[in-house]
Amino acid sequence: MIQNYLKTATNSWRTQAPGLRVMRFWLGITWIYAGWNKATDSGFLTAGSSSYIGTQLSGYSTQSPVGFAFNKMIEHAVLVGGFVMVSEFAIGLATLLWVAPRLSAFAGFSMSVGLWLASSFHANPYFLASDSAYAVLWLSYLLLLVGKRKGFEMSLERRGALRVGLTGVLAVGLAGFGKVFAKAAPSTSNSAASAKGTKIIKLASLKVGATHNFATKNGAPAVLFRTKAGVFAYSAICTHQGCTVAYSGASKTLKCPCHGAEFDPYKSAKVINGPAQSPLAKVKVSISGAWVIEA
Repeated sequence: MIQNYLKTATNSWRTQAPGLRVMRFWLGITWIYAGWNKATDSGFLTAGSSSYIGTQLSGYSTQSPVGFAFNKMIEHAVLVGGFVMVSEFAIGLATLLWVAPRLSAFAGFSMSVGLWLASSFHANPYFLASDSAYAVLWLSYLLLLVGKRKGFEMSLERRGALRVGLTGVLAVGLAGFGKVFAKAAPSTSNSAASAKGTKIIKLASLKVGATHNFATKNGAPAVLFRTKAGVFAYSAICTHQGCTVAYSGASKTLKCPCHGAEFDPYKSAKVINGPAQSPLAKVKVSISGAWVIEA
């Protein structure tokens, strides 16, 4: 079985046109790398981590034109993250090993369209949205595989089904193997915040004009500010794709490192530079005795 599996893959590379080989190699390797990137990130499935899939889904739900579709997904974020990770491995492996090639190409196209709607729909100019570019690349690859056929058959015979099953096993195995190389998830907690679950930092430790990163009660990252008027805080979850924003003292803005969105913390965290469309969520904080607390 394994010998035939590898023989079919080798023969497919020999008989395929050079242009298709380039597309196939790039798409397959990229999807495997995407899965590996998630598998080796211990924070991807860890609530409270800056790279947690639930945080990304929260960003999608407020930003995507189909944000409603992510409401239920957030409740099952770990399952969604695991499914996406294994799917990326499976699509990449199937593409490189010539397993159900048209079905794999269609799956890659569908995933790219989904990611475009989820995270980069509002990218301006449009060519900055890599997800849409991958969707076009997958679609082109699929159409070239279909050729002059009327439609494309995706049904599998017994041998093909076995090869699909073996590819699935390999995908799950790679996802598990990646955990061996995973580094510890970055902690979003601090000693002050852990006290009774509400204390953030001593007021005396936060000078006027200073900022402080902390984790909210539900483990989400946030940024605290102190001015002459008092204290206020915002969620550090970018409303575009769910990445973690950081305060820039030079520009006095909260900047997203993923796609360049900027927010003005001194004007209700409104968007001053896209692709985000919505301001950052406010976090209720107040001063209680010697402490700044989350209300």
